[in-house]
Amino acid sequence: MLKALHRRHEIHYVGFDDGVNAEGLQRSGEYCSRAYPVPHSVPPRRSLRFAGQLLRGLVSAVPVPVARYISSGMKRQIQKLVSQEKFDSLVCDFLFPAPNIPDIGRAVLFQHNVESVIWQRHAEEARHGAKKAYFRLQARRMERFERDVCRRAGHIVAVSEVDRATMQELFGVEHTSTVATGVDIEYFAPPMGIEPKTELIFAGSMDWLPNIDAIEYFAAEILPLIQKERPECRVTVAGRRPTAALQELARRQPYITLTGTVPDVRPYLWESTVSIVPLRIGGGTRLKIFEAIAARLPVVSTSVGAEGLPLADGKQIAIADTPEAFAGSCLKLLADPAMRQRRAQDAWEFVTSRFSWEAVARDFEAALQAGPRPN
Repeated sequence: MLKALHRRHEIHYVGFDDGVNAEGLQRSGEYCSRAYPVPHSVPPRRSLRFAGQLLRGLVSAVPVPVARYISSGMKRQIQKLVSQEKFDSLVCDFLFPAPNIPDIGRAVLFQHNVESVIWQRHAEEARHGAKKAYFRLQARRMERFERDVCRRAGHIVAVSEVDRATMQELFGVEHTSTVATGVDIEYFAPPMGIEPKTELIFAGSMDWLPNIDAIEYFAAEILPLIQKERPECRVTVAGRRPTAALQELARRQPYITLTGTVPDVRPYLWESTVSIVPLRIGGGTRLKIFEAIAARLPVVSTSVGAEGLPLADGKQIAIADTPEAFAGSCLKLLADPAMRQRRAQDAWEFVTSRFSWEAVARDFEAALQAGPRPN
């Protein structure tokens, strides 16, 4: 999105620098005119600092996922820029940096998800009593926080009509626009002559709780059903920083491969046969689905996994919400090359016609025009 906008606009980008992941700053010239790194480290899960944040989350009114990103340094940097420059728009990207915006009423809030919905789903899916209670507590606090920020924001950009309607219902907000997720069709186009090396692929950050839950659910309840018919069915999970629990799962399941952080996810997509999205928790829209479609892969997803995407079940995607249905859809596609090709082609033509980044960026420009001026 930023790359497309940067072709026509001067963009100043304020972002966190954890001192470890340097690529974003090194490549900032691709997506912005000026970059302002703010030193800030987020404690990793299973660390003492993170445990301390969880304990404080029992008494703090601020949800833990938000508290992790509060930064006086970022707030000062934004205040300085707004006082020195004359910007057309100030964009708060995601809900979590909102406390760092000096006046959210003068900003456009870019809501990639409805976070309250995600946390409520965490609470519903949690199996252990203490974990379920903690998720419920955080879900209630997230809903209060998100409602307050959304009501005060100058304008809101949602990534789907489903999310826009949800925010209107939950928070009573009307100052919203919808801008779809885009995809770089040419970038993900597969080269000629690549042969599949694995049957199924899941692509996504493996330190994000909804993705962790998705793979644990798939491994426990869906993969055994698939392997009754295809005992050697292989699954690649391509995504950064898999948790210790997922690494242990892969050790027990010889047909599941965790790649960890990879420099380029495309070869893993190109060398797979079917893309799977077994999400039970989540919000927003699924960039991973559009990327798989651009890579000419057929996709099997849950309803939650494809929520907000205007794809037709049985034509451009397969939707399956039970382990039996999900396994059955995977098996049908794996067994039928003609069906795979037809499904992938229908989806590719649909996405190409409506969701290029250039078209999406134009919609984002229109949303910014509907928002306030920061100065």
